[in-house]
Amino acid sequence: MDQRELTSEELKELIELLERRLAVIGDTELRDRDPDTQLTQLREVSEAITAFHQEKRDRIPVRLRHFLENSSLQKALDWSREQQIN
Repeated sequence: MDQRELTSEELKELIELLERRLAVIGDTELRDRDPDTQLTQLREVSEAITAFHQEKRDRIPVRLRHFLENSSLQKALDWSREQQIN
C-alpha cells in the first residue's frame, strides 16, 4: 500500500473537479435552457470525483477522505484549498 500523500498537482486536480461540480450546479441558465445537459455534466464531473477518490484512496488524508466518502464536497473543497495555502 502506497503511504505517500497526494501531490500538489493531484490536489489541484481535485480542486478543479470540485469547483467544476459547483459551477455546473450553479449554472441556472443551463438548467433552465437544457436541464438534461446539466444533469449529464453533473453526472460526468461527479463520476470523475468518485474515480479520483477510488484511484488515490490510499494516499488521501483521513480528513479529506471522510469528506469525500460522506459527499461533503464543499468541505472537501475548503480543506483542499487550505492545504494549497499551507
